[in-house]
Amino acid sequence: MALHIPKAPGFAQMLKEGARHFSGLEEAVYRNINACKQFAETVRTAYGPNGMNKIIINHIEKLFVTNDAATIIKELEVEHPAAKLMILASEMQEKEIGDGTNFVIIFSGALLEAAEDLLRMGLTPTEIVEGYEKALSKALEILPTLVCYEVKDIRNEAEVKKGIKTAIMSKQYGNEDFLTGIITKACVSVLPEVTSFNVDNVRVCKILGSGLFNSQVVQGMVFKRNVEGDITKKTGAKIAVFTCAVDITQTETKGTVLIKTAEELMNFSRGEENLLEEQIKAIAESGADVIVAGAKFGDMALHYVNKYNMMAVRLNSKFDLRRLCKAVNATALPRLTPPNKEELGYADSVCVDELGDTSVVIFRVEAKESRI
Repeated sequence: MALHIPKAPGFAQMLKEGARHFSGLEEAVYRNINACKQFAETVRTAYGPNGMNKIIINHIEKLFVTNDAATIIKELEVEHPAAKLMILASEMQEKEIGDGTNFVIIFSGALLEAAEDLLRMGLTPTEIVEGYEKALSKALEILPTLVCYEVKDIRNEAEVKKGIKTAIMSKQYGNEDFLTGIITKACVSVLPEVTSFNVDNVRVCKILGSGLFNSQVVQGMVFKRNVEGDITKKTGAKIAVFTCAVDITQTETKGTVLIKTAEELMNFSRGEENLLEEQIKAIAESGADVIVAGAKFGDMALHYVNKYNMMAVRLNSKFDLRRLCKAVNATALPRLTPPNKEELGYADSVCVDELGDTSVVIFRVEAKESRI
């Protein structure tokens, strides 16, 4: 009969088997400080425009070569709880400001390194925290007096460009003049009147071939794919967006059809074709010039789409469908029904272009303030 060995009384008996509990300066505080210092040292060499690149291989064996701290900390699998706090602070900086993620980690590591020296001198953690809080309030007083440049008009491209250029130089040193121009143009064009700026409204479409200096800003959306039908260009296009397939709908229940003559066989398939043609014709009569679907276009459906001179575009990603709806101000419909005027989107032009050997579909919205 096996003997039951009771756990030691105290905090340990509340934890599951194998859990370890650390307390005190030597076991807990210094361990945490050392972990944070080592983590800060890891990303310190990637800081600034001359920072070195890091090679990262994540859990799915994907390889990254970057000096961007936001990418580094996102792909690293850090388990130490104290180091995770630094990652959370850096992620908050990325979310709120969009830059300075590496600085937050390095600065945190420097503060903890100084705190370790003070702890070894005999100060308590509470006293050190109070000192840092006083330093924080003093820093908030001094920082406004050190401002060297302020963007007064956030819709003035020339003013905004000066502020954006400093952030670009730390990532793409040497290409900052060209990149600053197109990034400023993209950001100012999607800046809304009242609400806050949404980073997701600026999308990047990477196409193999050519070079960095052939990049350009497109008001609207660009998708790396070809059209489904024969029509490749529409101007002043009204756009109908469907999340379903543009095809003959199949019934959920199975049935058996008894066909006795050749005429019955012809009429059986003709009924489905006539129904599909009526649906496509109704969409064309609603004013739609472009049909965008989130699933496949059937062969017969494509025939009728071409017959009524409409453009057919398929987008497999539901996120791309949402962004397109936002860009052209359309409503995605779940069934193949004719849209009303409020549900139709609008683009100044929808066309197919070829960059290198890649075909792209461009939805261009030439508005002064575009959505995306």
